[in-house]
Amino acid sequence: MVGEKSDLSTAESLGKTRTYGKFRCHNPTCMGRLQPEAGADKVKCPVCSLEFRVSWVKEGFPRIRGPVWDVNRKIAQDAVAKREGKKDATE
Repeated sequence: MVGEKSDLSTAESLGKTRTYGKFRCHNPTCMGRLQPEAGADKVKCPVCSLEFRVSWVKEGFPRIRGPVWDVNRKIAQDAVAKREGKKDATE
């Protein structure tokens, strides 16, 4: 309701919505949530299948270091080949 005052500050209320131990896929068309196993050095997106290298800031606090290039390149090449194959079939 309008005018209802919470006991929490804005920063505190936003802090309750934070997720620790998870991050989003860096594929702009996916943006799925990734939760790596504790201590894992790679994580694979269950939605788009891209893989990312993971570093651990501290226990339970992972960060994406970057993509696993050979895996992601193969996925991209397969997608382009499939798209070009469909294009050839329609011509």
